Amino acid sequence: MTTLQERPNTALLVVDVQNDVVGTAYDRDAVVANIAALVERARREEVPVVWVQHADEDMPKGSDLWRIVPELTPHEAEPLIHKNYGDSFEDTTLEKVLSGLGVGRLVVAGASTDICIRSTLHGALVRGYDTLLVADAHTTTDTSAYGSPPPEQVIAHTNLYWSHQKAPGRTAGTVAAADVELGGGADR
Repeated sequence: MTTLQERPNTALLVVDVQNDVVGTAYDRDAVVANIAALVERARREEVPVVWVQHADEDMPKGSDLWRIVPELTPHEAEPLIHKNYGDSFEDTTLEKVLSGLGVGRLVVAGASTDICIRSTLHGALVRGYDTLLVADAHTTTDTSAYGSPPPEQVIAHTNLYWSHQKAPGRTAGTVAAADVELGGGADR
């Protein structure tokens, strides 16, 4: 249903599951395990897995903080997108990579819910992608000391509002990791 012409394929987009980003994240181990299971399913079903890795002055490229967590290992043939902004599309090669793979539907997992996941979801939808958030495969750290809600509420709120997103000719929604269909149709 995507508005992107001749792009019938789905990709699993794994955003910023890096040592610093998820080191103290809410429900870290369960979320990483859900992402690992999705990655393995995608590989078995020959669905592209596209990795996104953030760098900034607090998490310099090449540092241990910047590395993807040891439980997840991108295959050499899988695209790895380097970014410096919340939205994984902003000033990156992500759109070019997805276009080359014929992808018009994204299944999104990773971190941080309230920054890069939200930015990337919105960035994808406004660019024409059908965009599905895996409800139990994204997380964030506790920033309630700075006025944010607790992480479990941030995650629940993001799942709630993304399950009601829509745009002309595009679908959005949330689904549990166990219920993700990596094929063409939209999960709701």
